[in-house]
Amino acid sequence: MLYEHYELLEKIGLDLVFAGIFFFIGMAIRDVLNQGNVPTFGRRIVWLVLFLGCAGFIAKGIIQLVWEGAGIG
Repeated sequence: MLYEHYELLEKIGLDLVFAGIFFFIGMAIRDVLNQGNVPTFGRRIVWLVLFLGCAGFIAKGIIQLVWEGAGIG
C-alpha cells in the first residue's frame, strides 16, 4: 500500500477511537447520574458540557477538512 493510504487509515482510525471514547464517557456519565439521583438541572448542564466537547471536536474536523481542501494546511 502507498503511504497516502496509511495516512488515511490513521485519520479514520483516530476519528473512530475518539468517537468511541466520547461514547464510553457518555455511558459512564449516564450511569453516574442515574445512581447519584442528580436533579434535572444538573443533568442538563452535564450533558450540555459533554455535547459542547463533542461539537468542538467535530468543528475542528470540519475546519481541518476545509483548510486542507483550500490548500492552507
